[in-house]
Amino acid sequence: MEYGTSSRGIRKKRFILLTPRILESTVRAKQEMPDVQDSKSTPLRIAVSARSLFDLETSHAVFETEGLESYTKFIRKNERKPLSPGPAFPLVKALLRANRTIRGEESLIEVIMASGVHPIMGNWIVNSIEHHDLDIPRSSFTSGGFILPYLQAFGVDMLLSKSMEDAQKAINVGMAAAVMYDTEMSDELLADEGAIRIALDGDSVIFSDESERIYQEGGLEAFQRNETMNAHVPMNEGPFAPILRKIARIQKVTAPDHRPFRIALVTARGGPSRTRVFNTLDAWGIEVDEAHFLSGFKKRQILAAFSPHLFLDDQHTHVGPAAELMPAGRVPYRTESAA
Repeated sequence: MEYGTSSRGIRKKRFILLTPRILESTVRAKQEMPDVQDSKSTPLRIAVSARSLFDLETSHAVFETEGLESYTKFIRKNERKPLSPGPAFPLVKALLRANRTIRGEESLIEVIMASGVHPIMGNWIVNSIEHHDLDIPRSSFTSGGFILPYLQAFGVDMLLSKSMEDAQKAINVGMAAAVMYDTEMSDELLADEGAIRIALDGDSVIFSDESERIYQEGGLEAFQRNETMNAHVPMNEGPFAPILRKIARIQKVTAPDHRPFRIALVTARGGPSRTRVFNTLDAWGIEVDEAHFLSGFKKRQILAAFSPHLFLDDQHTHVGPAAELMPAGRVPYRTESAA
């Protein structure tokens, strides 16, 4: 659990006299614009915790070691100083930048601050949101209370948090979630204005963990045999499959040479098991921009070449080394108690 009104911009109404020429050009522009109604009705909603968006480790340590009174004094003393970026910051910045480039009056991507920090921390966080020019108008601060009910109320699709407990609860109800690792933030990634690059593992992340369980229980031979026998049977969806579906819809309403996302599948699979991956994605109607089947090769080097704003995997053995170079998060396994 974590401890520790966004931008106050006012949208003014504009009144325009519609002459026949303006009406004609407006109709023509609407006819040329892609139909984004489906995506608009269900924007991609991503919640970030305060500790994943900003570096709050010092204030968090004060709370843990010295209590609420010292925590409050520390906040009051520092709340006008902008907080430094945390591990989810590069992704959030890229997502919000993409929103400004996608045609349409409504956002196709929404970012919500949902955090277990105490509301007395709120002013420092809001000041930092404004300092970094982040369009995050919604936030919840729960003083250590569970954030899951509010994530569900907001209709959140995906949570990035530093709290294992919050991420686990989200996964258990079918929401995509990851625990963010600390990372050294590179100036290049913070300044990057290219496509939003997300790298994801396959099994237990995009796909269900059924094949992963076979590997864990029966070894590589049993896994390969299962994948060969079921090469043309699509796998079940994992927690991040719905995220890819929403990203796919956003991609379709943008020009092919200006699509905001670049998605890479980076998996330990190799050999015959590749066929089932391609057939599954084809059956789902989902495309990825890159697919890397490493068959035992370390993921860190491939990820470094891709340089993602976010890497997601279910195993610490992959997330830990990657987090030394880039923002990375571990996707918890759904527990039996979720049944």
